[in-house]
Amino acid sequence: MIQAKQELLQTLQATVAQLAPDAGFTPAFESPKQAAHGDFAITAAMPLAKALKRNPRELAAELVAALQAQPAFQRWVESLEIAGPGFINLKLKAAARQAVVAEVLQAGDSFGRRAANGRKLMVEFVSANPTGPLHVGHGRQGALGDSICRLFESQGWQVQREFYYNDAGVQIANLALSVQSRLKGLQPGDAAWPADAYNGDYIADIAADFLAKKLVHADDREFTASGDIDDLDSIRQFAVAYLRHEQDLDLQAFGVHFDHYFLESSLYTEGRVDATVARLQASGKTYEQDGALWLRSTDYGDDKDRVMRKGDGTYTYFVPDIAYHVTKWERGFHKVINVQGTDHHGTIARVRAGLQAAGVGIPQGWPDYVLHKMVTVMKGGEEVKLSKRAGGYVTLRDLIDWTSRDAVRFFLISRKADTEFTFDVDLAVKASDENPVFYVQYAHARICSVLAEYAKRGGAMASTSADLGLLTAPTEQALLLKLAAYPDMLCSAAADMVPHDIAFYLRDVAAAFHSYYAAERFLGVDPPLERARMELLSATRQVLRNALDLLGVGAPEAMAREASPEVA
Repeated sequence: MIQAKQELLQTLQATVAQLAPDAGFTPAFESPKQAAHGDFAITAAMPLAKALKRNPRELAAELVAALQAQPAFQRWVESLEIAGPGFINLKLKAAARQAVVAEVLQAGDSFGRRAANGRKLMVEFVSANPTGPLHVGHGRQGALGDSICRLFESQGWQVQREFYYNDAGVQIANLALSVQSRLKGLQPGDAAWPADAYNGDYIADIAADFLAKKLVHADDREFTASGDIDDLDSIRQFAVAYLRHEQDLDLQAFGVHFDHYFLESSLYTEGRVDATVARLQASGKTYEQDGALWLRSTDYGDDKDRVMRKGDGTYTYFVPDIAYHVTKWERGFHKVINVQGTDHHGTIARVRAGLQAAGVGIPQGWPDYVLHKMVTVMKGGEEVKLSKRAGGYVTLRDLIDWTSRDAVRFFLISRKADTEFTFDVDLAVKASDENPVFYVQYAHARICSVLAEYAKRGGAMASTSADLGLLTAPTEQALLLKLAAYPDMLCSAAADMVPHDIAFYLRDVAAAFHSYYAAERFLGVDPPLERARMELLSATRQVLRNALDLLGVGAPEAMAREASPEVA
């Protein structure tokens, strides 16, 4: 069906160009509002009629006549019908739908993927300061960011995953004081315990390892503790390395890796912040007022101008963000996506304003942002708010330990990023169709079971050798259409930066398969039909596996389910 659609679209575009060479309009197929109307809708007659000052239904009739004379339409199209003011509903021949089985099996793991396009993308996500374990919000960022990376890689992009973190500043100073307080025998609740200290049990663990003069190794650094409780700098460096290592373990457990770690401190040590401020001043987009340096961000659509440098000489937090993004541009990443919490919404306008004012060639609207809302965790019917280890929030490791990596990744990607999400731990471990990740994985496992039984009975699978014309049952036709939609779904999801579309698609394919499984027999039917159905199942398994991989979720070949409710 992929080849058929491509041939039909090329023919449609060529035919429209012949009918109206000066219209400057490129037609495309759209999805009909109702499946009964056909497989594709052609709406080209309406905009063309307006441009040509013609009656749209008359133009639609002329277009239909021209299309019906084309070999591609004669080969693949069963009917073209005009509806409403000039819509054209296209219904494919069964052979066009059935062809997707061979296309999937021939492409295998590459089905849905596009060739390398030579374009570079950086996705920055998680970017947690090394002051504690990763929390559930970081987990949602991890699921979103990694899936976006996998999605764009499938569409031919060269992708770099980047983790940006603050290895200095007030929060890190509070971390060092927290560990030092533990080293001096203080505990949360004591009168001398610092007001802004971190209270989790992990602080005591850091203190114990510091006294033991341990060496800690993280992806981007290593450090050996001095054991001197008065050496605050050593405590700080050890605590940062310790927590970076802990975060590495969290990310490994989650199946997420990063290509590069960027330190906020490097922006200062390398003079990038000062250089960026000087560039902004030279552009004439700053001014002095009330002892502070301001950016004229209102010139770029912000609701008010912003302070860059306070009266005490320190920079506000968005200034290093501007300097950081200049480095992204200078490194050749002309598409950048930042995955952050919705609490960062206010920084978007000022960062973009600063980048425009810097005058380094960055286009308007750069970089892109995917903002996510927080996650509520429910367990045993009650909201879980605290983790003893973290001292105030549910950690990502907690969630993985309570459920599984697959469940956490699927659940956290299963809703639009900008919607609030409730993670139900009890549902995530339930082996029934109520659990969406189980529902999808069980479809894959069910197919594996049928194919294994077919092989056990002596069936041989030689890809694309079956008579696919036998796949005419209504549930087969529905499943075929779902498989054919996969490449376009990936392209659209990447363009809109919405990886949750993959989770939606997976549930739709699983539902189509389970309905097929309930309606038809696969084994013991007429051998040619049996063979054709085995190839359809093989293609469905391949698409499920490909899509699950883009979410970083496994495709198990065997699963146990609860006795009820029945998966159907």
